[in-house]
Amino acid sequence: MGEVLSQSEIDSLLNALSSGELDAEDIKTKDEALVRNYDFARPSKFSKEHLRTLEIIYEHYGRLLSTNLPLYLRKNVSVTTASSETVVFSEFSNALSNPVILGIVDFKPLKGSMMIELSPNLGFAIIDRMLGGKGMPIDKTREFSEIELVIIEKIMVLCMQLMKDPWKNVVDLNPMLERLETNPQFAQIIAPNDMIAIVTLNITIGDVDGIMNICLPFFTIEEVIEKLNTKFWYSRMKDNDEEDFSVYVESLIRRAEVPVTAYLGKSVITVNDFAGLQCGDIIRLDTKADEPLPVYVGNIKKFMAAPGKSGDKYACRVTSVIREEE
Repeated sequence: MGEVLSQSEIDSLLNALSSGELDAEDIKTKDEALVRNYDFARPSKFSKEHLRTLEIIYEHYGRLLSTNLPLYLRKNVSVTTASSETVVFSEFSNALSNPVILGIVDFKPLKGSMMIELSPNLGFAIIDRMLGGKGMPIDKTREFSEIELVIIEKIMVLCMQLMKDPWKNVVDLNPMLERLETNPQFAQIIAPNDMIAIVTLNITIGDVDGIMNICLPFFTIEEVIEKLNTKFWYSRMKDNDEEDFSVYVESLIRRAEVPVTAYLGKSVITVNDFAGLQCGDIIRLDTKADEPLPVYVGNIKKFMAAPGKSGDKYACRVTSVIREEE
């Protein structure tokens, strides 16, 4: 509801109009500037804040791709975030080429699916590199063979796994690649009029440039749309930084494998004697039968043990621990 003017304000306004101090056209222009056209066929479900947060998430994702893809391709990979926008799904699908690489991803635990589009020239460059070539695209685009699709699928699965960490401040994802499609007509995951957010990544593999489009339907991320704001994202990131990771690090160390070696003793023999060793020969060691055996963890002497057997296998029983000060 507009502001109600008093009689004195109305008189002042009329006097200003009659004297020329105020132009009626200026007032009309200001009023018209407050009115915006709204397209009900394309409702704005993604705000600028949502798109900015998605850009931040996929900037992190791009850094992970730049770090991990070179391990498989043995080639320098550069990934940058180009843009983010919202369109209806029909506009996105109609703009796709044929053939195209489309990964349909089950965005668990969120309902629905999302889609990843990879440029065909990047796909052929990846295939060429994985098969021992220089990583160059083909001159003329053609359909992908079954073997080539299997190779692309392995890379796409890797890309899915890397998507968990960038989203962890919003939701704990477990994305699963459902299938690969090369024909856009077989990738209708939502209704044509549904809104989607598209984040475009520029990818350079060696000398080959291409794009990767991340297609996120509003239906899929509707459950967490309120968390897609920079304030919430940075607050969660700060909370994660303040967590005590000692228990997590300890669990990783406990699963680490280290070599453990028990030495029965040492002996010096000639090369001629060594070459003529037969089953049943006896080698005299420099230790006695009742002496404890040194046990090394890596290259560090850590325990003393008594030799013995466990079932039909040789074993040793730890009798003392050697501390660092010893």
